[in-house]
Amino acid sequence: MTPHTDAQPAATHPAAAALPGRPCSIAAALHVLGEKWALLAVRELFYGNHRFDRIARNTGAPRDRLTARLRALEDAGVIERRAYSERPPRYEYHLTEAGRDLAPLTQALLAWGDRWLSPEPPVVLRHHPDHPDHPGHPDHPLDAAWTCRTCGTEVRSPDVSLEIHSPGWDRQGLVAPSPDAGDPV
Repeated sequence: MTPHTDAQPAATHPAAAALPGRPCSIAAALHVLGEKWALLAVRELFYGNHRFDRIARNTGAPRDRLTARLRALEDAGVIERRAYSERPPRYEYHLTEAGRDLAPLTQALLAWGDRWLSPEPPVVLRHHPDHPDHPGHPDHPLDAAWTCRTCGTEVRSPDVSLEIHSPGWDRQGLVAPSPDAGDPV
């Protein structure tokens, strides 16, 4: 298997191929990431654990399942293998650009789990604002927000609308062809 160093564009990525149901980037993403061992492996890579044994121990994943998930993540361009030993051949796993772009997803899942499922957060992400625009701000627990890159404001659900760009689909689902539309040519 060759390691991916760059993510494939969505239009050519196998996960973007026709899936049953509504054409949707969420469905394509879940096709790659929708199994818990995959996301937990990504979590471990964010936490700095790059070797198989640590990923297996920290996720609790059965080794055969974890091997399959890591291969699938590699094939999808989310992670890459890097050799750290030639004899015997051993590899570490690292996030690619596509994998690093999962940070907001993992942060959102962590925040949701802390709010709705955990009486006491088992992990706290800390923000270290050492940027010149934030002088004198000490590090603090991360309280991430969804922010619009165009206007810089925090986004709330009521401020968002939905545009459907998939031909033949609307908000309710598949649009039935008009009875008098005739057969397509």
